[in-house]
Amino acid sequence: MNKIKCMVGLIAVALTSTNVLAEPKIDRQTETAMPRQKNMYGIGIGMIPEASGSKSFRTLVLPVINANYADRFYINGLQAGVWLLDSTDKRLRFGLSADARFGWDADDNSRTKGMHDRDFSVDVGPILRWQTDYGTINAQWGFDAGNASNGQNIQLQFIRSLYRSSQLRINGLVGIQWNNKKFNDYYFGVDNDEVRPGRHAYQASAGTQYQIGVNGIYSVKENQALFFGLIINRLGNEQADSPIVETRAQPLGFIGYSIGF
Repeated sequence: MNKIKCMVGLIAVALTSTNVLAEPKIDRQTETAMPRQKNMYGIGIGMIPEASGSKSFRTLVLPVINANYADRFYINGLQAGVWLLDSTDKRLRFGLSADARFGWDADDNSRTKGMHDRDFSVDVGPILRWQTDYGTINAQWGFDAGNASNGQNIQLQFIRSLYRSSQLRINGLVGIQWNNKKFNDYYFGVDNDEVRPGRHAYQASAGTQYQIGVNGIYSVKENQALFFGLIINRLGNEQADSPIVETRAQPLGFIGYSIGF
C-alpha cells in the first residue's frame, strides 16, 4: 500500500510539473519597444527631423512615462492605451491606443519655408498584440483624431529582446507602415498656393514606409534608469518623390532619465 501511495504521489508531482512547464511564458520586456522596468517617470530629449524628409533636426524636451496600471491601462512614451479583450493565456490582446504625431513649422526649414504649418495630432484606433516565443507582434490601425490630415495608417511591428542583463536591456524592432492618400498628402504634399521657384506642386498618393531601430534601458541605481533609443524610418516612393524631401532616411533619437515608483 505504501508503494502504491508513493507511486501515486510521484505521478501527481510529475503531472503538476508538466503543467507548470507547459504554462506559456509572457515576456513583458518586449510588450513595448522600450524594455519594461516597473513604472518609470522622467524627462527625455528627442531629436526628430525639422520637417517631412528633412536632413536637419530639431530638439524636443518632453516628460516621459512608461507605466502599466492593473495590467489594463498603459502609457509608453508617446503612446497610451487600454486593453479590452485578452486570450486565456494573455498572449493575445486587443485594445485601443492613441499615438502622438508631431507636425512642423514651415519656416524652420528651407524647403518648406512659405508653406502652411503641419499641425500636431493624435492617431487613435484599435491595436492587436501577440506575444510569441520569439518576440512580440503589434498591429494597429490609426485614424487622425486631431483633424490635421484626416488620414489613416496601418502599422505592423515586431519587437524582440536583443540583450538582457541585470543592468542593461536592449530591444530591437522592425516595422512597416501603410499610409493612405490623405495622410501622405498632408505631410508630404505641396498645394498650389505653396508653390515657389524650385518647389513644384505635388500630390502624394498612398504608400508604405519601413522602420528599424533599437531601444534600451540602463539601471543606474535602484529605481533609477537611463533610457535611450534610435529608430530610422525609410520613406516610401510616394513620400520620397516630394520636392520638400531631402533624404529617405528619417532618424529619430532620444535619451532620458527616469525614476521608478
